Amino acid sequence: MELLNVRDLRVSVEDKEILHGLKFTANRGETHVIMGPNGAGKSTFGNILMGNPAYQATSGSILFNGEELLDMPVNERAAKGLFMSFQNPIEVPGVSLENFIRTALEQRDHKRVRLWEFRKEIKRTLENLMMDESYASRDLNVGFSGGEKKKAEILQLLMLKPSLAILDETDSGLDVDAVRTVSRGIEEFQKDKDSALIIITHNAAILSQLHVDRVHVLVDGQIAAEGDASLIDEINENGFARFEEGVNGNG
Repeated sequence: MELLNVRDLRVSVEDKEILHGLKFTANRGETHVIMGPNGAGKSTFGNILMGNPAYQATSGSILFNGEELLDMPVNERAAKGLFMSFQNPIEVPGVSLENFIRTALEQRDHKRVRLWEFRKEIKRTLENLMMDESYASRDLNVGFSGGEKKKAEILQLLMLKPSLAILDETDSGLDVDAVRTVSRGIEEFQKDKDSALIIITHNAAILSQLHVDRVHVLVDGQIAAEGDASLIDEINENGFARFEEGVNGNG
């Protein structure tokens, strides 16, 4: 069942067009990977889906569950079931990770969260991720290493259970152990066949342990190629040169 349908999307940042007529669809239960060289527009795509006001859609549409997202503010998109992890998550002093997640759930669902049940669930999730329970009581991202910030976002992902998760360079700068933790969390999220996942990356290391349904190669704001998971192996072996030549040749 179709969850996301992006049609002829053009996106600009400060009057510079970054995405040029992008088309993209994702069904429930699918994992999509968007790869491409630096500056291809990968993060722009994630930000426009989530509603970052710095990114302006000049034409096209984004249908999510049949509803147009482009005129919808970020908080409403989150309430509809969108989630995005960021390359550089911000620090929030004075707000624990646990309280942040609980407040997000209450804001989204418009009802109080039962504290005992919530703490039982977050404890179970931390155990599944092999993370220490004390992690939840720490101020959000304050003093966290890069790997700890990414783990915190995976914890949020599993607790919030969004319909569509967008992971933007989640594996960036992670050591081997952190990659394992993040992969474990993503695998857990993939068990929900009512949700879809978009992984934005230029590094295939985190993908080796994951099931991937579709790979999209983004070059210069355009989809240069699409295919199954075997496309990842080709990119690992040969890079993006072939796809860049194809886009430049069509230009």
